[in-house]
Amino acid sequence: MEQTEFLDQNVFTDLTNLNEGDDAATNPHFSEADFEIVLQRAAHFGLGVYTMETRLDGKDNAVVSHGDSNKKATDPRWYTWAFKTSKSRQPGLTYSATYKVSGKLLAKE
Repeated sequence: MEQTEFLDQNVFTDLTNLNEGDDAATNPHFSEADFEIVLQRAAHFGLGVYTMETRLDGKDNAVVSHGDSNKKATDPRWYTWAFKTSKSRQPGLTYSATYKVSGKLLAKE
C-alpha cells in the first residue's frame, strides 16, 4: 500500500476535503473540526506530521514545522500545540499537513 492510499483509507475517510479543482487531489485541507479528527487519527497510528499549514479565506496564512518546537514529527505534543495555538489566534482557518506513514505500517495494510 502507498502512503496516499493509507491516508485516504485510514485518516481522511469520512472527512470533507475543502480543496477544489486541481488542488483536490493534492494535500487536502480540512475545516477545524475535521482537522482535529485528522490529528487524533495521526496520533492513533503514530504518523509523522512534519508541517501544519493554515489558510484563511482560501489564502495561505501560516506554516508551522515540528522543528519549530524541537519535537519529533511523530510526537503528537507538537502538532496538538500548534493546532490549539492556531485556532485560538485566528478563527475560521482551514488546515492541512504533510505526513509520513512508516514502512512497517504500510506493510501491515
